Amino acid sequence: TLIGTVDLKYDDVSYATVHQSAFLRCGMMPVQPIKELWWFKIGASEERVYYYDPTSVDAALMKRARRSNRDNTSLEIYPTQLSDEGEYKCRIVVWDNTGNSTEPSVPISKEARMMLKVNVPPEKVEITHLTSGRNLSLRCKSEGAKPPADILWTKTSPDGVETEIPDLSKTREIEPAGELYDTAEQIFYQLEENEMIAKISCVVRHHNTNTTIYKNITFVSPAIQNALKVTIQRFAEPVLYSSIENQDGQDNKAGLVKISADPGFKVPYNTSVTLKASAPGVFPEPRYLWWVGDQTGIAGRELHIDNLEEDKSYYVLAENPLGRVVLEVPVHITTSDYSQWNDSSRDGDVIVDDTTGGLDTGAIIGIVIGALIAVFFIGFAVWYWTIRDGTQVFSPKKEKPHTIDEETIPFRSTDKPLLRTISTQTLEGRRSRREPSI
Repeated sequence: TLIGTVDLKYDDVSYATVHQSAFLRCGMMPVQPIKELWWFKIGASEERVYYYDPTSVDAALMKRARRSNRDNTSLEIYPTQLSDEGEYKCRIVVWDNTGNSTEPSVPISKEARMMLKVNVPPEKVEITHLTSGRNLSLRCKSEGAKPPADILWTKTSPDGVETEIPDLSKTREIEPAGELYDTAEQIFYQLEENEMIAKISCVVRHHNTNTTIYKNITFVSPAIQNALKVTIQRFAEPVLYSSIENQDGQDNKAGLVKISADPGFKVPYNTSVTLKASAPGVFPEPRYLWWVGDQTGIAGRELHIDNLEEDKSYYVLAENPLGRVVLEVPVHITTSDYSQWNDSSRDGDVIVDDTTGGLDTGAIIGIVIGALIAVFFIGFAVWYWTIRDGTQVFSPKKEKPHTIDEETIPFRSTDKPLLRTISTQTLEGRRSRREPSI
């Protein structure tokens, strides 16, 4: 721009990144002696930012502002803040004698206006996901950028080859957040059969600040320790198998399947148990299948067992598109159930039923002694009253009169008198009945 005899060089728009240095150019061509230099920020009013007088004053009215070392008239602001964005005015006063050295110099004031744009890189990037078998729903969100950031998706194979995921089934949202912007993009991706992916990346690019941020989701298959490849009738192909008793729990490797039991893996008889499976770090999220013996499998992260009565081994399958493993989960009974046992007395893990109904040993001895004393006094009282009345308690036993049944008593020679009398009568009676008179 040519103003009079002074050529001011400036940019209509300058760009800066927050927290970095901003440069507002306002130079002279040719260079002239400076009388005064002013910088203003234009708003509701002109806010003085910087003033320079070569004879006495070099004052930064804004502490973060200073003259640039490039040409002594341009302005630098460091560190830049978002509030520094806006319109600025540069005013330069120079001495000009129009090339006539015999005439006194005349001060000439020249001005230029320019815009400062402050860019802000993304402050935060988050990625969330939902999975169902081979179907993936991935959402990436960039927060706090100005202008809004761009998002693209890539996938990386196990051998490290990165390719961009095509713009299929994508949805993008841009939301203002004050002076900044949040950008969110969601994709739906289906893994092909036998497709092997090491990771999927959300790549956030902010061209204005030359910023690129990767947010990765690493694909991890379920894993177990001390695994053996075995054949299980439920599955067509061999699977990796182990028992929780072979898992030391010290390995922090991502993807290890973990099993917890509430209240525990060793429980009293007739106790209900809840088994829960988890696989921290596994992606896509695995599905779980529980079974015992030949029973139909139960899908889900948890298995509830009602009233366990014997030692049993349960099995859980953890599977995602990258692999599958099976863990054996033994649950043990620590005590047996007998009707004469309860929780009132214990001998180790054995529950003993206290048949005394809750009485202690001292109480039982007292009751027995009291009963003996009572029996003694009752016997003494009976004996005393018998002696007093003159009755022999232990008198000889009197013979009871014989009652003879003639149909059943056998004949005895010692009973002849009696037998003769009775038999005669009986026989006669019998005879008269058998031989009626003529």
